[in-house]
Amino acid sequence: MTDTQKQLKILEIDPWLAPYEDDLKLRMRRFEEVKQALLGEEEKFTDFANGHHYFGFHPTAEGWFYREWAPAADGLFLTGDFNEWNRDSHPLTRKEHGVWEIFLPGKNALKHESLVKVHVFSRGLGRDRIPLYIHRVVQNKETHDFSGQIWAPEKPFQWTDQHFKVDPSQDPLIYECHIGMAQEKERVGTYREFEENILPRVKALGYNTIQIMAIMEHPYYASFGYHVSNYFAASSWFGTPEELKSLVNKAHEMGITVLMDIVQSHAVKNLAEGINEFDGTTYQFFHEGERGTHSAWDSKLFNYGKHEVIHFLLSSIKYWLEEYHFDGFRFDGVTSMLYHDHGLGTAYDSYDKYFSLNTDLEAINYLQCANRLIKEVRSDAVSVAEDMSGMPGMCLPIDWGGIGFDYRLAMGMPDFWVKTLEKRDDDWNMYTLYHELSTSRPQEKRIGYVESHDQALVGDKTLIFRMADKEMYEFMNKGSKNLEVDRALALHKMARFVTISLGADGYLNFMGNEFGHPEWIDFPREGNNWSFKHCQRLWSLADSPFLHYNDLYLFDKAMVRFMQDHSLMGGGPPKVVMIDQEQKILAFRKADFIFIFNFHPTYSYKKLELPLHEAASYQVVMDTDEGRFGGYDRISHEVIYDSHKLEINPDYTGIALYAPSRTAIVLQKK
Repeated sequence: MTDTQKQLKILEIDPWLAPYEDDLKLRMRRFEEVKQALLGEEEKFTDFANGHHYFGFHPTAEGWFYREWAPAADGLFLTGDFNEWNRDSHPLTRKEHGVWEIFLPGKNALKHESLVKVHVFSRGLGRDRIPLYIHRVVQNKETHDFSGQIWAPEKPFQWTDQHFKVDPSQDPLIYECHIGMAQEKERVGTYREFEENILPRVKALGYNTIQIMAIMEHPYYASFGYHVSNYFAASSWFGTPEELKSLVNKAHEMGITVLMDIVQSHAVKNLAEGINEFDGTTYQFFHEGERGTHSAWDSKLFNYGKHEVIHFLLSSIKYWLEEYHFDGFRFDGVTSMLYHDHGLGTAYDSYDKYFSLNTDLEAINYLQCANRLIKEVRSDAVSVAEDMSGMPGMCLPIDWGGIGFDYRLAMGMPDFWVKTLEKRDDDWNMYTLYHELSTSRPQEKRIGYVESHDQALVGDKTLIFRMADKEMYEFMNKGSKNLEVDRALALHKMARFVTISLGADGYLNFMGNEFGHPEWIDFPREGNNWSFKHCQRLWSLADSPFLHYNDLYLFDKAMVRFMQDHSLMGGGPPKVVMIDQEQKILAFRKADFIFIFNFHPTYSYKKLELPLHEAASYQVVMDTDEGRFGGYDRISHEVIYDSHKLEINPDYTGIALYAPSRTAIVLQKK
C-alpha cells in the first residue's frame, strides 16, 4: 500500500473532511512527486536549497566567481565601479541549463562595498540589472537609482548565540515591529537604534518573540516591505548587514526569538530594481499573462510549478536562517498563494471553497516544501501562516496530510473586533464573542490578536482611535475626565485580555498598539508631501506618568507577564463557567484561574454568582480596574471567596463577588 493510499491522519482529526479525501490524497501525491523530482532518492531539501552558495558573488584565494541563472538571455556583462561601469569588458560565459559565469582573477578584483550591476542583453534589448543573489543593495542619494554592493568585510561578524534555541514550551508572545518607524524621530530608524532602544522595551514588556517586517530589500519605503525586489539582501534602509546580525544576536542574548516577515507570495514588478524580466522574459520567475499579475497588489506572481523558481525561493529561506540566524518566518500573503482568485472577496463558509479548481495545488506543494526545509535546517524554527481562509491542515504535519506550519494568524479576530465596535455596546453578543475567539481547527495552533499593523495603516483606525477618536487629543491626561476616553481605556484592556486568554496558542501585538498609540501609520509619500509625521512611534507617551497611555502600557506589561508566568496560553477552548447575554457576562476557567468579563456598559453587579460546582476558595489576583492601570480600584484583592450554596440555585455551589461594569477580573484558587 502506498503512502497516498493510507488513511491520512488529518481525516481522523477532522471527520468533516471525509468527502474530500481524494483531494487531500492528491495534495500529498503531488507533494511526493515534486519532492522526488527535486531531490531524487537520497537528498534532503537542505541539500537542494543551496542556490546562494553557488550563484552570486563568491571570493576564493585566487579571485572571484560570479554566476547567474538567465536562461533566455543572449549575453550578460558584469559592470561596476571596478571597471568604471564598462558594459563590454567583462562578459559572462554561458554554461549549461541557463547558467552564466565569470571568474575575476585576484583577491582584490572586487573590493568590499564595490558597486556592481549586470548588463543583460536579451531579444535585442539591453538593461542594467541588479544581480539576483546580491547580498546588499544601496541607493544613490543623488540619482536615486539602486545598485548591488559587494559585501565582504575584512572581519566578518562574530556570533555569540550558538546556544540559543527556541523554547517549544514557551508559547509565542509576538511583538510585531518595523525597524524604520520604531523611533521617535521624523526619519528612518536604524537596526542599531532598534537594538539599543526597542529590544529592552520588548524584554521589559514580557514578549518573548519579535516579528520584524520589511527586512528583505524593497525600493519603495512606503510599501511597508511588501514589494520585495531582492530576495537575498537585507534592507539597506535601516543599516548594514552586520548591524542586522548584531540586532539578532542581541535579541538571542536576551532570550528573544526573532521571526522574519518573509514575502514569497508576490514580488515587485519593477525592472530596474527587482527580478521581473531579468532574462528578458516575463516567465522566468512568474506566470505569463493575467495569472502572473496580482491586480489588487500591482505586483508579480511566482510560478510555483517551476523547479528553478522553487530552488530560488527555498534557497532564500535557507539563506536567512543561515546567514542572519533568524528563528523562523511569518509567511505573508498565504491566502493569495492558495487560491487562483487570491481569496479576493471570497467568503470561506464551506469546505467546498478549499477543494476546487480555484485551489492552487502548486502553491500548496511549495509551502509544504518550504516548511519541510525549515525544519531540516533548524528543528526548533517556527513558521507562521498569514491565512484568512482557514485552509484545513494549514498547521498540521505534512505527513498527516497538512501543510506544515506551526501556527496560523487568527485573522478573523481583528475583523471581529472591528465589526463589534460598529455595534452599540448593548448589542454585543457574548456567545458570538466566545465562539469567535475560542474556536479553531482541531489540533491546529493559532496566534490571536486584536490588531496588527494592518489595522493601524492610514485609511483604517486602531482600536482605541475607533472608540475615542478626536477626544484622545484632549483627554488622555490623567487629570481630565471624558466618558468616551473612559470607555475606550476600559475596552482596550478588556479586548486584549479576553483575546489573549480565550484559547489562542500565541499572541501578537504591533509595536505601540499596546499603549494605544494615537492616530494611524502613514509612510512618507507624494500624497503627504513625503512626511514622516505619522511614521514613528511616540514612546514618550507610554513613558509619561501623567498620561493614560502609561496606564495601558503598564496593563499590557502585566497581562503578558501574567499569562506567561502562569503558562495560561493555549490548551484549547477554556471551560465555560457562565455566558449571560443579558447581563453581558462571560466567565471561564483555565487551570486554577477563573476569568470574569463584565462587558455591560453601565451595570455593576454587587453580587455576581458564579456556579463552580466545587468546594474551594478563590482570591482576586488581577483586574483591569486596578489603579496602576488607570482604573478606580473598586475590587479588593484581599477578600477570600469561599464556595457556598448559591441563591440562584441551592443545588449549585460557587462564589459571589462584586463585578463592576466594563471590567475583567481574574481569580486564583487558594
